[in-house]
Parts: sequence; structure tokens; C-alpha cells
Amino acid sequence: MKATGHPNILTTTVSPATRWRLVILVLFLVITHSLQAAAAQSATGSLVYLAGSDNSALNRRLRSLLEDALGSTTVIRSFSDGQTSRDSATPVIALGPEAFTRVRQDNRNAPVLALLVDRTFIDGYAERSGGSVSGILYDPPLLRQAIAGRAILPQATRVAMLARPGTVELYEPVTEQLPDYGLEGKIFVVTSDEKLIPTLIRALNYGDFILAAPDSSIYNPRTIKHILLTAYRRNRIVIGPSQAYVKAGSLASTYTPLTEIAELAAAFIREYRTSGQFPPPVYPDSFGIRLNQQVARSLNIPLRDSQDIINSVKARLGGPEESADE
Repeated sequence: MKATGHPNILTTTVSPATRWRLVILVLFLVITHSLQAAAAQSATGSLVYLAGSDNSALNRRLRSLLEDALGSTTVIRSFSDGQTSRDSATPVIALGPEAFTRVRQDNRNAPVLALLVDRTFIDGYAERSGGSVSGILYDPPLLRQAIAGRAILPQATRVAMLARPGTVELYEPVTEQLPDYGLEGKIFVVTSDEKLIPTLIRALNYGDFILAAPDSSIYNPRTIKHILLTAYRRNRIVIGPSQAYVKAGSLASTYTPLTEIAELAAAFIREYRTSGQFPPPVYPDSFGIRLNQQVARSLNIPLRDSQDIINSVKARLGGPEESADE
């Protein structure tokens, strides 16, 4: 160290070797920090949490499909309670209403994409979220169901629907759309359990088929057998409410294949990473149809090939032809 002419200023002589070591150290620290920041950003951008349902087989299937759809650069980790309280930025895919509710209870600010939910469940959350909540809708759109019924029964002109006083709104939009497709619809309100079958009989006298929404107050394991037997004794069919009910005795129901749900979910996740917002909840464009051949034979209804029915529905709805996915 050497004194200058000014009494309050000291200068320090640093050797060239020491100076280079300091420069290299600073550069090392800057590069290390940048790499760590980039790695952290990359990890956050490529991470997705998955909140599963109670069905372990379904969870495994959808996880596999999501891994394929999202690609190898995305890591899917199982969601655990307290996860979003530590990480509110990473999107969570929730399988079903219960999983969605569990995530929301964990952190109301976490971005959540709900799969296997219906519109009545998710729309309110999505509207209030500002883009941080959305869903890939699983319940078949009622208009599509009605058009499928018309494709199976080309002579059909009237569609009957059963609802409780609190679920009439499920059907109101489709009743307004039906006339555009050569159909008319009427909602028959079931005011009590005791009036279910009498109201159903009035609906069957009106309609060429029953259009069933996913309304558990009407269609549930306790009532479905009575509804189906009453309909078939009057030579009428039931369309919907879902493919699960086709096995029970409904004639047909459209549905969305899990592969389509996974592909659209991946597109929603990519959009969220890009814009910070999910698109609004939507129904996937692609669908399959489940048919009950035994019921059709017992009612002497000739069924067209599944592919033909799907193409007919798509044509009437104004979309491109699709391939069947049984």
C-alpha cells in the first residue's frame, strides 16, 4: 500500500495475477447465478402437479396419457396436501370434482386445470378466477346427445326431458337449440320421488325418446332400473346421461375418449405457461359413441354402424367427420 500526496487518500497496488483472479471469480459467480436462475425457471416451467381421483387405475391411465401429451420435458409429480402452500405458481391438474376441491382447499390461488368434471361444476370457479382455473369438460353436451338420438331414430321429432325444480336449468339451453335441428323439446318437472314414474309416463307419451342429463337427483342407481323398464315397456329409448348408463340399459351415449382429454389438457398447460392464463372450459371436439346392442334388438331398432352415427352427428352439428373410438 502506498500513500499519495493527499493525506486522506490511499491507493493499493494490486498485482496483475491477483486482478485476474478477482475477475475470474466475479465471472464465475455471475455465470453460476445465471445458470441456477435458468435451471429454477426451467424446472418451474416444466413441472405439473397431478391430483388424482379415488380410482387408482384411472389415475395411472390418465397420468400415462398426460406424460405422452406433455412430452418428455415436462415432469409430472403427484400432488400432496400442503403442496400449493409451498408452490403457488406451478399448475395442478385435478382429476374429478373431489380432487379439484382438495386442491382449492389447499390454496385458493393455485392454478388448477380440472379434468373429468361437468360444466355446472366448473363454470362458476372459472368465471371468478381470472384465468387461473379452467376445465376439460367430460359430461356429453346435451345437444350432441339429442342429435345422436335423432341419428339413431331418424323419424324422431320430439325430445322429452326429466328434471327436478332445481335442475331445470340444465335443459333450458338445449330446448332453445333443438328447433334448429328439426326437433322440439319439453321439460317435465318431477316435484317429488313419488311423482317420478307418473311424470316419466307423461314424458314418454310426449317424446320419441328421453334425453337424460347427468342429474343425480333423477338418474342414480336407485332410480335408473325403474326409469329404463318404464321406458322400454312403452317402446321408448333413453339417450344418456353417460356411457356408464349404457351398460345399465340406456340405448346410447356419446363420450369423450381419455386420449382427447389428455391432448387438450396439454394444450391448456402450454397456453398457461405462455400467457399466465388458462383458456375457458371447453368440450373436446372429438367424441365416441357407446351403443347397447341388446336393448336395440329387444326394441327392434336397427342400429347403424358407430362410425356412421358419429359422422351423422358431426355433419348435423356442422363439424368435420370423426373416427369412432369405442
